[in-house]
Amino acid sequence: MRLKLDLHHIFSDGRALDEALHGIMRAAMDKRAQAVEIIPGKGSGQLKKSVLRFLEKNYKGRFHRIEKDDKNFGRIFVHFRRE
Repeated sequence: MRLKLDLHHIFSDGRALDEALHGIMRAAMDKRAQAVEIIPGKGSGQLKKSVLRFLEKNYKGRFHRIEKDDKNFGRIFVHFRRE
């Protein structure tokens, strides 16, 4: 199972952004998803950097790895290790 979160509509609201990221990560852990696809969009890259910092700060150790899509700069995959 792969969950998806598109941040285009909430990029300027910091509180909504944090709530959406917490929500998708909690859902992924509860549903034992294999991966989460987060779409911050291309833009200047500031939102992508913010998302990466958020994940490292709040969820480090709970996911296996973060993959920055090499074909689409505006997409991040968070992979979970499931036995």
